[in-house]
Amino acid sequence: MSAVAERSDVILLRLAALHPRRIDMVLGRIERLLAALGHPERKLPPVFHVAGTNGKGSVCAFARAMLEAQGLKVHAYTSPHLVNFRERIRLSGQPIDEGELCATLEECERVNDGAPITFFEITTAAAFLAFSRHPADALILEVGMGGKTDATNVVARPRLSVITPVGLDHQEYLGTTIVDVAAEKAGIIRPGVPLIVGPQDDVPLDVITRRADALGAPLSIFGQDFFSHQEHGRMVYQDEEGLLDLPLPRLVGRHQIENAAVAIAALRKAGLARDAAIERGLRAVEWPARLQRLSRGPLFLSAPEGAEIWLDGGHNPHGAAAIARAVADFEERAEKPLYLVCGMLETKDAIGFLSAFGGLVRHVTTVTIPHEELSLGAGSLYDAARAAGLEASPADDLDDAMLQIAAWSRTRPDHGPPRILICGSLSLAGWVLRENG
Repeated sequence: MSAVAERSDVILLRLAALHPRRIDMVLGRIERLLAALGHPERKLPPVFHVAGTNGKGSVCAFARAMLEAQGLKVHAYTSPHLVNFRERIRLSGQPIDEGELCATLEECERVNDGAPITFFEITTAAAFLAFSRHPADALILEVGMGGKTDATNVVARPRLSVITPVGLDHQEYLGTTIVDVAAEKAGIIRPGVPLIVGPQDDVPLDVITRRADALGAPLSIFGQDFFSHQEHGRMVYQDEEGLLDLPLPRLVGRHQIENAAVAIAALRKAGLARDAAIERGLRAVEWPARLQRLSRGPLFLSAPEGAEIWLDGGHNPHGAAAIARAVADFEERAEKPLYLVCGMLETKDAIGFLSAFGGLVRHVTTVTIPHEELSLGAGSLYDAARAAGLEASPADDLDDAMLQIAAWSRTRPDHGPPRILICGSLSLAGWVLRENG
């Protein structure tokens, strides 16, 4: 690790120590800091503000790829990172330089002067400061958690707002019912600012549309105003402007066809969609740990010969359902016995997540996420898998999990090499990418 990288890690550790004992979702702290910094949030490129429970990161990746494919300069703010914090802040397509990251974080730290503030709030302020100093054509701004009281929601008038599918997650902060969560996500809606709504269940859709109507925000809703589906190995998109016959997205799964459609709808509404750039963006998009197939690295040393290994950071029941649908589609195209390697945080609904794989998975091997203090223990996650009705066993670590799967697959050699899905947490996914790179 370089001296600069070590310095940024030290700064980030100091900033993490500033937050209140319990995160209370308010905007006062970041508003105070931004005012002291000269209001960089008022000096941003046109903002595409993206909230939702699942798919928002993928929508951001699609939108960025499509805009960059037409030669535009695009900043992006996403979270959490998988391997390196610099992933969160992209300036004209590239992760922020380590030197600029350190200088910007230290400036925010100095101006904040030790006042209580959450890690996400002060790093979001740093991102806004960096974005305000680099001209660009657009800023793709992903909500961290929630919406109404999320630190990103200090932008008074974005160019456009997006809400991807809403489900239960982060209930300790956003509320225990789907109505509560949807209301928090709908808090990014601004008067008169166009709103693109991804696929939704009836209850969150009702909450979102009522809020949009009350604020006079023009609505475009997936399944009503724009549509997408797969047909003959292609992606078909349609809205009031017409039909597009497109290549399938580089990101795998039918949910990514829907996410791509949301991005296309957003760019068309903003007048920034070019058909050729949409096609190039679909082919070029990258978003790690979203049904990412791993093809090399140390994991393969202990995995069964010929195994497929997939990695996904999905971590809630709604996301698990999307992953399970994609895996079922894999099975239709090429039958392989499915094994899960799962690690999850103790704040997540492990039984709900694992239940989505009922009837698909042969065996679940549970692991404790390395170096993650909030990880569920492998034994506790094993109990959750059994409660979800799945065959399971705990493993000491990822290598042990692979060895167990190899042993299980040898008992059924007639079924061929297995398909292995590592899932349950972005923290686990990040660790896999770091260790298996």
